[in-house]
Amino acid sequence: MAAAGPSKEPGVRWDQAGADVAVLASLAEPIRRALYLYVHAQESAVSRDEAAAGMGVPRHKAKFHLDRLVEDGLLEVEFARRTGRQGPGAGRPAKLYRPAAREFSVSVPQRNYELAGQLMARGITGARGDGRLVAEALGDAAQEQGRGLAAETLQQAGDDASPGGLLAAARSVLDEQGYETRANGTFANCPFHALVPEHTDLVCGMNLAIIEGMLGGLPRLPVTAVLDPAEGRCCVRLAAAPATP
Repeated sequence: MAAAGPSKEPGVRWDQAGADVAVLASLAEPIRRALYLYVHAQESAVSRDEAAAGMGVPRHKAKFHLDRLVEDGLLEVEFARRTGRQGPGAGRPAKLYRPAAREFSVSVPQRNYELAGQLMARGITGARGDGRLVAEALGDAAQEQGRGLAAETLQQAGDDASPGGLLAAARSVLDEQGYETRANGTFANCPFHALVPEHTDLVCGMNLAIIEGMLGGLPRLPVTAVLDPAEGRCCVRLAAAPATP
């Protein structure tokens, strides 16, 4: 199946992955890495003076690297008076640093085991609540995930997109999920690759349901999802939809 739109170099989500790589690369600077680990090891937020004293570095260096860690999203800032005094004469609140809640991870090719865990948890919860088979509830959860991807595709493509433009947007959204679309309708990567050897049917069914749910929300897109396992790629591929009478 030929795909419209500009050709894309196969790979991970280069925009987000590249940003995460840059953030993690900033920790290669020894003082910055040491300060990050120091803040992470404390039970509460720390001041610049505490960090500088704890790591034995000048205060101006501690300030520079701590603020850089904030810019990179690895640390967060809060303000508080450490003396406990309030009102006039209590002094300005101190700038304190604590670990950021955001997590960073980079894998090449891109994997999405967090999504797999979320879908499985939703499937198990749904099966318990409705008395259904877990596989059936998991399929529904994956279909729902796919419908969310369809909404992203429509938003990206715009209301007046041609079928070719819609297909290009769909490929972009799938690439963001780690599928690495190819012009022939196959996917170079499985986001749940490590689960495949022991849970092939489960993972392939989950991938198929995600993409079916997505295509179900894109009725103007003349393609369908089929199971077609092959070595070195995802078990699902896109094929031209059967012509309607």
